[in-house]
Amino acid sequence: MAGRSADGAGRPPRKYSQAARLHDLIRILEVRHGSTADELAEECGVTRRTVYRDLQAIEDAGYPLIKEPSGDGRVLYRFLTGFSKIPPITFSLPELMTLYLCRGQLGLLEGTPFLDDLDAVLGRIRASLPPRSVAHLERLAQAVTPRFQGRRDYDDKRDVLEALRRALLFQYRCTVRYTPVRREAGDYLCDPYTLLFFKDALYLVAYVHNRQDLRRFLVDRIEAVEVSEERFDMPEDFDLDKLDQKAFGIVGDHAQSIRIRFFPEVAHLIRERQWHPTQQIEEQQDGSLILSLQAGGDKEILAWLYSYLPHLEVLSPDDLRETFISGLRKALQASF
Repeated sequence: MAGRSADGAGRPPRKYSQAARLHDLIRILEVRHGSTADELAEECGVTRRTVYRDLQAIEDAGYPLIKEPSGDGRVLYRFLTGFSKIPPITFSLPELMTLYLCRGQLGLLEGTPFLDDLDAVLGRIRASLPPRSVAHLERLAQAVTPRFQGRRDYDDKRDVLEALRRALLFQYRCTVRYTPVRREAGDYLCDPYTLLFFKDALYLVAYVHNRQDLRRFLVDRIEAVEVSEERFDMPEDFDLDKLDQKAFGIVGDHAQSIRIRFFPEVAHLIRERQWHPTQQIEEQQDGSLILSLQAGGDKEILAWLYSYLPHLEVLSPDDLRETFISGLRKALQASF
């Protein structure tokens, strides 16, 4: 039909600027519950190819654009519900200081798209502040940045993390290719629930359909993520804190009753922190203390105990005590 564009849009392309097109697209998406690329192309009088480019530009500009399949096989584009009613966000000076202080502590996110996003937010803030205020806030952030610390660089996992970010944000089911320690890689069909930060490492917490259970995947060992267009619903009773109550660290093995005597030299360090929700402390007359807790995850417990050598004694259970002593013997034999 004469006047139709090459890729099927129903109206001859109009010659107007991208800024004007983006304004039209944003206006349409704000008032509709969903539109296809063909409908947007027809409405704006442009080709589908142009619509795809403009939708990408809108998403890159920070608009919460959602792409989801309809019942008839078409793909609908829309904004998050209620997006247009969100008021502008402003920050007080103490709040800005807190943001900059937090940015200085996030070296563990080096090489991730999350750090890029945070820097983009701070860049917009900097653009609205006097130069002297910006310089002062950045000095504060540098003052609390840890130095000479070993840390991961996730730059080689950027594609993986960008895919996970999309799946987490829009609750898309995905397939994760993962390589466990000393095992071959495998594919896991997952509902991604959240990302977990633990000891300067990132973990994906997901419901794995292959196992019909929750699993934690160390991002370092994720080789690839394939995001589908299938949505999933987050269980209303999902509570990561409750799931991890029996774990001392990241791995929730069977919980056991643990009692450790910490000598006076380090007792104040133990006393000053909450190590586990179940912990109880018994003060001793000589200045030592006995820490009791119900927890699982022997590897992480042992690593923590070894960090306080020689100022502790494992009282129970017997198998943890024997494993602790065996580890000491191996270290001594390797040193002499």
